[in-house]
Amino acid sequence: MPADKCRVRPSVGGLALDLALGALAALGQAPFDLWYVTVIALALICWRVAHARSPGRAAWHALAAGFGQFALALSWIVEPFLVEPDIYGWMAPFALFFMALGGALFWTLPGYLSARIATGPNRQALAFAALMVLSDWMRGWVFTGLPWALTGHVWIPTPAGQMAATFGSIGLSALTMLAAAMPSVFARPEHPPLRAPLTGAVLSTLLIATAWTGGMARLARPLPPDTGLHLRLVQPNATQALKWDPYWSEVFFRRLLELSAVRDADSPAPDAVIWPETAVNFLLDNSGSAPQDIAAYAGAPVVLGIQRSEGERYFNSLTEFSLAGIGPIYDKFHLVPFGEYTPWGDVMARFGIRAFAAQHGFGYSPGTGPEVLKLGTLPPFQPLICYEAVFSRHLIAGDDRPAWLLQVTNDAWFGKLSGPWQHLAQARLRAIESGLPLMRAANTGVSAVIDARGGVRATMGLDLAGRIDATLPGALPPTPWTRWGDWPTVLAAIATLLGLSLRRRLTATRG
Repeated sequence: MPADKCRVRPSVGGLALDLALGALAALGQAPFDLWYVTVIALALICWRVAHARSPGRAAWHALAAGFGQFALALSWIVEPFLVEPDIYGWMAPFALFFMALGGALFWTLPGYLSARIATGPNRQALAFAALMVLSDWMRGWVFTGLPWALTGHVWIPTPAGQMAATFGSIGLSALTMLAAAMPSVFARPEHPPLRAPLTGAVLSTLLIATAWTGGMARLARPLPPDTGLHLRLVQPNATQALKWDPYWSEVFFRRLLELSAVRDADSPAPDAVIWPETAVNFLLDNSGSAPQDIAAYAGAPVVLGIQRSEGERYFNSLTEFSLAGIGPIYDKFHLVPFGEYTPWGDVMARFGIRAFAAQHGFGYSPGTGPEVLKLGTLPPFQPLICYEAVFSRHLIAGDDRPAWLLQVTNDAWFGKLSGPWQHLAQARLRAIESGLPLMRAANTGVSAVIDARGGVRATMGLDLAGRIDATLPGALPPTPWTRWGDWPTVLAAIATLLGLSLRRRLTATRG
């Protein structure tokens, strides 16, 4: 047997090609939004995985491609380490390497299992696509979850993204992977190399066109009327490196007050003012008369992110300041590992290691879970503090469904290139899935007003200080996804794999 057939690992050149294809696949993510590049790159990756000579080689192809995808898509992960580069800067390359490797493992297992479940390149390609859909779903759960840069996120700014109202973000991943796998699934080995994938490529194009047309039809329907509620989103542009500096924190606080109190002929007095995550430099428990003073200065109730404590425990919270004082409090419950809490925190604390974002103690404590808040005269809303907007599974549906979503965030940690834009895209996806408008107040950007179909009504870009005065858009009826969740797509992927596995067993039995 030739040596190249015995070797499990592909050549260095082959792995470099997989790495490059993975990086190209990441170009469909925000801010590049080149969805067609993602589909083509993933189609080539599917082809290479499906034509691997062994499960081990298929796994290597998928590992290298996944590493390239996540190395580019998650490149913003180095930014938190550069806020205090003298202390944490040395960790940045290791953080990127291990994040990319961790993400790549979620591609490696589908590559390996596809060759174990199915026989023949056509069926292996379909198995790989189904396994990748399940992998995207599992990334929302494993180790508390990180459903960032899913293969389906490339459709968010397109009409095809409206499919999420029925099938959710995992349904969008199924669209991506099925479109990418079709050239391999329908390839005919007896055809010349350039003609073999042609039938599948045509079917892939028709699939995308169908999703696109359905999305355009949904977008053409009238939206419900706006609520008439006037909200003011304030973006203070507090640079992360200076945010907690005694002098600059006072500057940023004054900026928040001044932007909140602006009055002019084009801006009616707001019903509420919204400040971003951890907006102020004092704890809620030490606020004194600040709630009444801030509300009086702003001329309206102020909904804001703020830190608070209970004994030795600290929380990343949201509440309302009004003339009546402090309103109901929501505590963020899905915390960022190492960002807001440190695993094995008691042990790490002995070495002085604490979470980046926590200004007190060595990390935050989690709240009790998703909630719907009713503050003053505001319609009931679900607060999402920063990272929580990444998780569709946290959206509240059923009888407790809110009237709108509110995300307060501090994306200054994410840098300027891709992180904030990817975070904004996922906020848009939550609006599509839920059929609810979403108001987004970000410290350094991107603040936004998002309607119930994910359309961006107004934005304020990165590194700008200012405000957005807008009317809260109306809500749509509950979407199919809010009733079914991801289960139709997940069960379809599982059924596909069971069918392929059964087909393999029957073939082996007949043989």
